[in-house]
Parts: sequence; C-alpha cells; structure tokens
Amino acid sequence: MGGTVRWGVLATGGIAATFTGDLLAMEDPASEVVAVASRALPSARAFAERFGIERAYGSWAELVADDDVDVVYVATPHSAHREAAGLALEAGKHVLCEKAFTLNAREAGELVDLARERGLFLMEAMWTYCNPLIRRMTELVRDGAIGEIRTVQADFGFAGTFGAEHRLRDPALGGGALLDLGVYPVSFAHLLLGEPDRVQADALLSPEGVDLNTGMLLGWESGATALLGCSIVGDLPTVASVTGTGGRIDFPQRFFHPERFVLHRPGREPEEVITGPGPQGLTGMQFEAAEVTRALLAGEKESPLVPLEGSLAVMRTLDAVRDRIGVRYPADTL
Repeated sequence: MGGTVRWGVLATGGIAATFTGDLLAMEDPASEVVAVASRALPSARAFAERFGIERAYGSWAELVADDDVDVVYVATPHSAHREAAGLALEAGKHVLCEKAFTLNAREAGELVDLARERGLFLMEAMWTYCNPLIRRMTELVRDGAIGEIRTVQADFGFAGTFGAEHRLRDPALGGGALLDLGVYPVSFAHLLLGEPDRVQADALLSPEGVDLNTGMLLGWESGATALLGCSIVGDLPTVASVTGTGGRIDFPQRFFHPERFVLHRPGREPEEVITGPGPQGLTGMQFEAAEVTRALLAGEKESPLVPLEGSLAVMRTLDAVRDRIGVRYPADTL
C-alpha cells in the first residue's frame, strides 16, 4: 500500500457521490480514488467522468479484481451489503461498508468472521462516530462532565410518499424506517451505553410488512434508558439529548452529523460547543474516510472509533426491535 490508500467505489448512487466528493475535496495525498463499479457500465462511466476517476467497471467482480484497489467502499443499499462486502473481502480487499451494516446480525457476523479470517480491515460507515463533535461529546461523558447517564433521547424521521414499489416498502430490500434511519439513534445510544439489556418497541407497519414509524425503549442494568424513534411518514425533529446525574448535552439539530451541541450543568451558563471552520461544501463523510486511511496506513484491522463488536451489537439490537414489531425479511430465513 505504501503511503497512499487507493479506493474503489462500489455503486454509484447518491451516497456514493457524497462520499466520493468529500474524499476528493479533502485533497489528502494519502488517499486517491482509482476505480468505480456499477452493475450498469454506463452508470459507472458517468460517475467516473464526474469525479475524474481513471477506471470504470460494469461489474463488482471487476472492481475487486483490480490490483490497484486497496480498499472498497460499499455504497449499495443495505440489502446488498453482505454480497458486495463479502465479494471484496474474498478478493483480499479492505472494506468500508455503509450502514446499516447488513440486513441482520447473522450477515454482519459472517462479514466480521471473514475479515478476521483473511486479516483484512473492515468498518461500518457510521460516519457519526467519526464526527469531531460526537468524539468531543463522548470525551466529556467519559470524563464525568454530566455525571452518570440516566437517559438518552434521539430520533430521525421525515415524511415521504413512497409507493409499494419503492425500496423502502420492500421487505426483500430491507425496507422500512428502522434500517435506513433508526440505525442512527440506536447507534447513538450504543455509543454512550453499549448494548442494552432490554428492548421494547412498537411500530406502524405498511401493508407489505415493513415499519413506517417505530418507537423504541431500551434499558440497561445500570438503570439508564433510551427513548428512540424513526419514521418515514413523519417529520421528526432529528435531535438528541443525553442526560446524566450532573448535567445534560443537547444536540438541537441533525445529531447524526452535528455542527454544535450545548452542555448544561447546574449553576453554570450553558456552554455551546461548535465545529471550527472547515472546507466548504463537505458533508462530514470526510471524517470516516480519514479514519479508514489512518487505520490502513497504521496497519490496523479495525477502527477504534467504529469497532466491529459495536457494529455487531447494534445489529443485534435492530434484530430485537424487528422481532418486537413483527418485521421479517426474506434473508432472515436463509
């Protein structure tokens, strides 16, 4: 690998474009994008032309066979994560895989086992964990700034009009609010408290059997609780709050890629923590790209910011939520 990490982008949808744009805008000499693949060659060629990428492939297999690719960014819908990431790992490539990591914990475990067996780097693309403000928040919590955590609240939702043919309504494609949006509040709670001891949930289901609106209550033996929500039929505020015995931290908007949070402590004025000025137009995905590059150049097989055991735990919680609300995917029975 030398001193440069060479990326291959697998899929050409909106999230692939956002990630690639952020990666290139970093202008980091330690990273370059050398290839892109789609199942439709014209789509790969158009993506390559848009971002100045040298090679475009009309199949995933061609991308993972490219000797110049060190790490593959899997940007497919989550229903294809097991297949795409597994293909890359089998070919000896390191992998950054979008979230939700897979459709279920079984698939996630298979990918983790494969990466460890092959001695390869694997990371879920939970960009929230790599965000500087989230990292600062976890430092404050760890240092006791708000005492012992008692409650976490977080939600993520928007109102959309999705026909029965849309992927968000298709169980075979992992449709519903939970894996697309609920993964963020669940991951936020896991970051602070780890895997819960108790999971309760209720949901409004579509005629196809996927969740449109889901509420979750997680509990820990410490007495801490998390009240979480996700929706594709309602514009939730998409905020988060962490309350401890000695204070509270509020994320007033977009907690999954925040620009600021407010620390409240008794007897003190509220303290606002904000991000410093950065490159214009970047969305925040550059932080996860930088973490992968750092880890690979350091010879690490997983990131301490997004550990694999944490991703597995989140998938187990998502599975438990689906069990409570009665959502099943065809892949669950394989």
